[in-house]
Amino acid sequence: MQMNGLRVYVQALVTTPEGGASVFYSRRGNGPYYRWWYDEQGSQWRPSRVNTSDVTSQMFSTTSWKTIPTSLRTRLGEHYID
Repeated sequence: MQMNGLRVYVQALVTTPEGGASVFYSRRGNGPYYRWWYDEQGSQWRPSRVNTSDVTSQMFSTTSWKTIPTSLRTRLGEHYID
């Protein structure tokens, strides 16, 4: 699966007690930011569009593709269809 220009972030200094990220953010090219969180009740990752006026570059750290849960990778592929 190839998604050119896709970047995935975690919020700087925010992790779960186990040390993993509980929320991810994504952006493709110069497009909008999306916040992704896991909906336990629906058993799936849910996106919401982030207001760009609420975003600063200091808020995020890029994350490795390897740290992203497999189920989120799948949802990102569905969301960012080429």
